[in-house]
Amino acid sequence: MTDLKMIIDGKEVDSASRQRMEVINPATEKPVGSVPKGTAGDVDRAVKAARAAFKKWSRITPGERSALLLKLADALDKDVQRLAEMETSQTGKPMKLSLNSDLPFANDNIRFMAAQARVLEGTAAGEYSPGYTSFVRREPIGVVGSIAPWNYPLQMAAWKILPAIAAGNTIVLKPAEITPLTALAFAEACTEAGIPNGVVNVVTGRGRVAGEALIGHPDVSMVSFTGSTPVGKRIAEIAAQTVKRVHLELGGKAPFVVFDDADLEAAIHGAVAGSLINTGQDCTAATRAYVHRSRFDEFVEGVAELFAAIKLGDPTDPATDLGPLSSLRQRDSVAGYVERARGYGAKIVVGGEIPGELRGTDFEAGAYYRPTLVTGASQDSEIVQQELFGPVLVALPFDSDDEALRMANDTPFGLAASAWTKDLVRAHRASRDIQAGCVWINDHIPIISEMPHGGYKQSGYGKDMSAYSLEEYTQVKHVMHDITGVARKDWHRTIFGA
Repeated sequence: MTDLKMIIDGKEVDSASRQRMEVINPATEKPVGSVPKGTAGDVDRAVKAARAAFKKWSRITPGERSALLLKLADALDKDVQRLAEMETSQTGKPMKLSLNSDLPFANDNIRFMAAQARVLEGTAAGEYSPGYTSFVRREPIGVVGSIAPWNYPLQMAAWKILPAIAAGNTIVLKPAEITPLTALAFAEACTEAGIPNGVVNVVTGRGRVAGEALIGHPDVSMVSFTGSTPVGKRIAEIAAQTVKRVHLELGGKAPFVVFDDADLEAAIHGAVAGSLINTGQDCTAATRAYVHRSRFDEFVEGVAELFAAIKLGDPTDPATDLGPLSSLRQRDSVAGYVERARGYGAKIVVGGEIPGELRGTDFEAGAYYRPTLVTGASQDSEIVQQELFGPVLVALPFDSDDEALRMANDTPFGLAASAWTKDLVRAHRASRDIQAGCVWINDHIPIISEMPHGGYKQSGYGKDMSAYSLEEYTQVKHVMHDITGVARKDWHRTIFGA
């Protein structure tokens, strides 16, 4: 059991409620820890600590902030095994994903932001009006209130915290209520690395209580949220009452477009990896495969064969490919989409059930669901249009490039997409015409710290990672200096005198 406290002003504290929330391992449905059940009062304490820390933190040099972030990355490198085990225990994701992907990538994000903090600048000075020199200052915003999702708890905590504090802001983070452990461990590591008290604060609790108190707090200057589109709309509504800056990374329904000239073996393997990453609980996961009719049957057969071979089971076993969904509630939601699709005539090629081979094991009660491939659904059906967040891929045929691109864009979402082709012209057209914040060509899923991540349409606005993310967490100020020393300016005659 990992029983942790909130981190406020660099100290471990309990909630004013004196209540705690259990953290459940979705692979076994057994508790693995607990955290305080935060209140609006706890949020207020954290915001006050962040506000008090802001003046000093925002004034230290970028080099000093950078050095502290590099110390944090070094410390986390030494603790990667423990953190990966903690991440897997609360999410159920395979250890090979936590240990070999999530943790190393989060540390790479830290080092990138440490470097980027030192090159964050405004524009050079210049005389744009006679008698004046103008220049631009880029300044931090203040206290950032962030809410992170449950699918990549530590990595998303890093995405929220790092650009905020690299730019000189302070932050109050509320992690997802079902996966709060590694966000608290991350904040503890910040304090141990020497980041001043109050710069990074983590309040745990329910979204309707702690989350809404954070978003609506008058001393929070900016809000950053990653999660579902409906919750994002609610956050934007609350934030509008105090005219906060808002950054939203919301849902996705990524198309996976396979043209007739594609390397089909590569596309099949890409579809399996891209749709099952993190048990499909990834907003950029491949969810809609549009395949040229001449290659459709072969694609479906190849994906079904690989889906059937995926190994489910103990997330700590290096041989396990797929862990459970985040909760029984999430598993049942995914199963409901599949059953309704079956009811309106779609074909479940493989999967569509809770795995029977786990009966009689420690994982029988876990939130497992078999990788599922669906065909025969219509473009306007809910399984094609809505975000499931599970290990489900829907495949539909197309006859022309125009049809494929039209269907790829035919959802409210626009976070990510991929196109599979050997034709350079076709690839460029797809990358231009697909309405998504990221378009991969002949791959699906890889992201890098140097490039932005964020969506179009109802997938939100603003960017994570890259230098672009720092634009979200800073504001620009025009400073204009008189360089004449003349008391009475020429423009004064528009107010008084001849």
